[in-house]
Amino acid sequence: MPGRYGRRRSVPKMRTVAGQFFLLQVAIVVLLVAAAVAALVLQARADSEREARRRSVAVAEAFASSPGIEAALNSPNPTAVLQPLAERARKLSGVDFIVVMNRAGIRYTHPLPDRIGKKFVGNLEPALNGGIVVERITGTIGPLVQAVVPVIGRDGTVVGLVSAGITIERVGGVVEQQLPLLFGSAAGILLLTTAGTALVSRRLRRQTHGLGPAEMARMYEHHDAVLHAVREGVLIIDGDGRLLLANDEARRLLGLPTDVEGRVPTELGLDPVTAELLASGRTVTDEVVAVGERLLAVNQRPTDRDGGPPGSVTTLRDTTELRALTGRADVARRRLNLLYEAGAEIGTTLDVVRTCEELAEFARAHFADFATVDVAEAVLRGEEPTATGVDAEWRRIAFSGIREDTPLHPVDSMIRFLPTTPLGTGLRRGEAVLDTDLAAFSGWQQQDPARARQLVEHGFHSVIAIPLRARGAILGVALFWRSAQSEPFEDEDLSVAEELVARAAVNVDNARRYTREHNMAVTLQRSLLPHGVPEQSAVDVAYRYLPAQAGLGGVGGDWFDVIPLPGARVALVVGDVVGHGLHAAATMGRLRTAIHNFSTLDLPPDELLWHLDALVARIDQDEAADSADAGVTGATCLYAIYDPVSGRCTMARAGHLKPVIVDPDGTSEFADVPGGPPLGLGGLPFETLEALLPENSRLVLYTNGLVEDRHRDIDEGLALLRRTAAENADRTPEEICEAVLRTLVPERARDDIALLVGRTRRLDAADVVQLQVPSDPSSVSLVRAEVSRKLAEWDLVEETFTTELIVSELVTNAIRYATGPIGVRLLRDRSLICEVSDHSSTSPHLRQAATTDEGGRGLFLVAQFADRWGTRYMDHGKVIWAEQSLSAAPPPSSPSAP
Repeated sequence: MPGRYGRRRSVPKMRTVAGQFFLLQVAIVVLLVAAAVAALVLQARADSEREARRRSVAVAEAFASSPGIEAALNSPNPTAVLQPLAERARKLSGVDFIVVMNRAGIRYTHPLPDRIGKKFVGNLEPALNGGIVVERITGTIGPLVQAVVPVIGRDGTVVGLVSAGITIERVGGVVEQQLPLLFGSAAGILLLTTAGTALVSRRLRRQTHGLGPAEMARMYEHHDAVLHAVREGVLIIDGDGRLLLANDEARRLLGLPTDVEGRVPTELGLDPVTAELLASGRTVTDEVVAVGERLLAVNQRPTDRDGGPPGSVTTLRDTTELRALTGRADVARRRLNLLYEAGAEIGTTLDVVRTCEELAEFARAHFADFATVDVAEAVLRGEEPTATGVDAEWRRIAFSGIREDTPLHPVDSMIRFLPTTPLGTGLRRGEAVLDTDLAAFSGWQQQDPARARQLVEHGFHSVIAIPLRARGAILGVALFWRSAQSEPFEDEDLSVAEELVARAAVNVDNARRYTREHNMAVTLQRSLLPHGVPEQSAVDVAYRYLPAQAGLGGVGGDWFDVIPLPGARVALVVGDVVGHGLHAAATMGRLRTAIHNFSTLDLPPDELLWHLDALVARIDQDEAADSADAGVTGATCLYAIYDPVSGRCTMARAGHLKPVIVDPDGTSEFADVPGGPPLGLGGLPFETLEALLPENSRLVLYTNGLVEDRHRDIDEGLALLRRTAAENADRTPEEICEAVLRTLVPERARDDIALLVGRTRRLDAADVVQLQVPSDPSSVSLVRAEVSRKLAEWDLVEETFTTELIVSELVTNAIRYATGPIGVRLLRDRSLICEVSDHSSTSPHLRQAATTDEGGRGLFLVAQFADRWGTRYMDHGKVIWAEQSLSAAPPPSSPSAP
């Protein structure tokens, strides 16, 4: 584990004090153990040699004194007698040899039989003279220690000699047998002493922190210099409560004398509070203590928490000047925090009224008892204020206070500030006004003397008025009041209020400008949307259009349309352009105009959407050419054609939501219209759904803003729409619209909503005449007669001539130029409609005939006498139709749009 100063504590470095001490101790122990072992080995060898001398002499003397030795020497064969005895005695005594010899030194016995009879090696003279010889020689069996003693006869003369000895090898073997024990003891001693030395070195290392002598000396010098040079007082008190150390700064801050070491804090002449704190040794953090005119921040910690010595260390820091700076820094920090919070809480929406309300609420919550905000009328409309200051009339749009019952002007009241009052003067100059004593009535009461007295009676004692200035224009004025519950405003509060209002004014101006743009977009969009429902008898229609809430989503590109078609039919359209703002509204207008143009061609829904898809693709190409970063326009659309004669409704959709069909019995379902891609993708065909709708069925068309909401899933919104429509199946389209919006639309919509509800009608069978005409010119008169009869039945005598002319011309053209069966249909609706159908896809065209031409005037006459005429293509052929206005009163019209 790393120790202090980056060293590992597990291994003592040799350059540290602990390492050097450890190395010295180990070297001494090793030398002592080696010397002891050497001495023991030498001593063992000397003792072994003495033992060998003693044993050799003893064995030789014992054998020389044994009974019968003299007789054996005098016997004819001494070897035969003495050799067995000598060998047995040698083995029993543990010597290496026992040699018996005559006075001439000739051996009679020897452990090696081949040595018998040979001369003994050694000094024999002392023994022949009756003495004993002990010597170390190299004999016939190797280096040895031997003793030679005489054999004394009965007459006292030396009759022979006996020698006993031990070889050096046997002596060394005894010593070597003792060496394992000797070295084991030495190793144990070395290990024990090394471990003791390591423990002592470890403690020394812990106390010196692994530093070397030079480092310790340098560290002591540095620490001593730092201790007395720092601008922080340091006091160290031991476990007995006596002062061990006080640096120069501590002596200066506390006014201590020079001889303070060893004394208790209560004897240092300090005030009781400071002395008690130092003597207590308790843990304190930044506790402020007054010492004379100084404010000292005291930090105190015990020194024995991590195994250190008992006592405490105290640091002292002079915070007298820092306190003053901290106070100013705290004020600045509080102001910054206040402005930061204001930035987060004011201007959360791009709505002028809501932004002013947030300003009033924030001011009341943080530094005022009451707050009001007044703005110019033009600002509420998103316009630049033309009159400011005392020339303007302000509307109070925000109020917030600790109570509601105040004499202040209520919200929505109009106020004009007098130029003679301080507030009027401030508004004229665009400057803030502070009045810290309202009760002095220093001129502010001229605005409304009676109300001024009431304000003072209610405890209002100070006010700050600050104009809302943005880009050089005064948008309004914010007034902050304090009452008896708070201290009067000060200059410090004025600067805070000015910064707060300055930031809020930027948000108000942004909201104003957004309101202007939003109003422009709404105006543009409403100008592009239908201003009413055209007269038609196919469906009763009600509609609603709700733009997105200002500041949330902005104006979008939702639209709807009701387009009368030839043959008493009607087209119902809803669509949605992707995105918001002026671009979306303008694109919506272009698409709506295109649909009107395409509808004049009387195209089926799928073909109309195909042409509309190509148009959107061209719009994207044109915008991409103008701007590299232009986005794809994108739009969805649902187009439905309802025929009141047959009750058939043909629908197609391009990326739009399915419509809801509600039967007269209250059953509701989503029409399974095949889904096509959104407009602008191109390349994919659209499919249609043809449904037979009973009379009084409800057809609900809508945009996604109605069912989509961030607080609910779209499937939940669709289910809620279907259920609401079913529950109101017996109501009028107007009532269904109200019920749907009330149920599904939140208070603040984030997207545009277009809703179109139609109740289907059927033309009476008596108002429809259908004829089949043979392809024979003679049948024209028959058709003309039948038409005349039917018009008389409908009481349309005045239209008989014109209608006969139109029918005869159209039928004659069909007989002459067309193929297949020819049909004639008369419809009495708001107009009289004449339709002639055939199986030819060739469309007739209008031309100007010359005076000499025999033909070419038929369609010209039709165009002159009919209000409108045209051609509608079908799967098998075409229909040429012509409409005439009726002088009789039309059938009941559909309810007027809201």
